[in-house]
This record gives sequence, structure tokens and C-alpha cells, in this order.
Amino acid sequence: MNRIASALVAALLLTGSAQAQGYGHRPTRVERGELRDDRRDLEDLRNLLARFDAAWSSRSERKMANVEVSLRKLLRAELAESERELSKDWAQSRRTRRDARVAQWGGPRATMWGRASAADARNDLRAEHAALRTRKAIARELDEIEGLRQPGALSYKRTLILELIQVAEQELNQTRREVRDDRRPHGRRH
Repeated sequence: MNRIASALVAALLLTGSAQAQGYGHRPTRVERGELRDDRRDLEDLRNLLARFDAAWSSRSERKMANVEVSLRKLLRAELAESERELSKDWAQSRRTRRDARVAQWGGPRATMWGRASAADARNDLRAEHAALRTRKAIARELDEIEGLRQPGALSYKRTLILELIQVAEQELNQTRREVRDDRRPHGRRH
């Protein structure tokens, strides 16, 4: 065996040993950034709901118009972010499917890990797609009642903002779960 092959084998053994001892994957900057973004998005929506409630209770047209503008901007940014995440998850799903096919040549354990990784990627893709569909539906509903100040319309807007908060909470929980799952060594996923 030449030196390069020996070094490669040693590196692989050390990497496997580190992962088995729990020294494997740690959250990357991207994952920490996603967590930070998800927390910020949730906080922005909660603040927007508080501003909406204040504008509604004070019956201030100016405040309500500002809230609607902020909501539109926030929703537009969320839709764009969701599209980017969906694209990233789609690419990850394709990559893990390909890796799972290659892993079948590594034996039963590698096949199991490859399938689990591909299944996780498909679940992430489904979750992101569902979040995007929900946000688009909420955006359509908000467009239909924009500018209306009747109590029923305001109540419905508040309900839609609460739905956006729920989507943001689910997204934050999903990101936390992904980070937690990525920290676990292979074979211990639950």
C-alpha cells in the first residue's frame, strides 16, 4: 500500500473513531445561521402581531396601514426564503438518493445509513414544501382582505398572522431537530 492510500485509510479510521466517540458533526455556521434566522423570523412575527393588536385596539388607521405594509414585506421575505430553502432541500434530497444508491455497495450498515439519510432529506423536503404552500395560501387570503377594517376582516387577518407564527414555530422546531439529528452518530437516529 502506498503512502497516500495509507494516509487515506488512517484518516477514515480516525474520522469514524471520532464520530463513534461523539466528536463528529457539530452545527456548522449555516445551521447556526438557519437557527438564528428562524428565531428572528418568529420574533418578527410575534412583534407584528403585538403591533397589529395595538393598532386594532386603538383604531388607528395609520398604525394599521403600517402593520399591513410590514406584514406584506415580511411575508414577501418569508416566501423568498422558503423558495431558497426548498431549492436547497431538493438538491440535498437528490444528493442523498444518489449517495444511498452508492452506499448499497458498502454493506448492510452503509445501506441502512444511506436509506435513513435519504428518508430524512425527503422529510425535510416535504416539510419545506408544506410550509411554502401554507405561506402562499396565507398570502392569497391576505391580498383579498387588504385594506378592509371591518371587525370580521381584522379578526381574520389576526388569525392569518397566528397561522404564520405557527408555521414559523414549526420551521424552528424542524431546524432544531435537524441540528440535533446531525449531531448524533450514525446508527443512533430516532
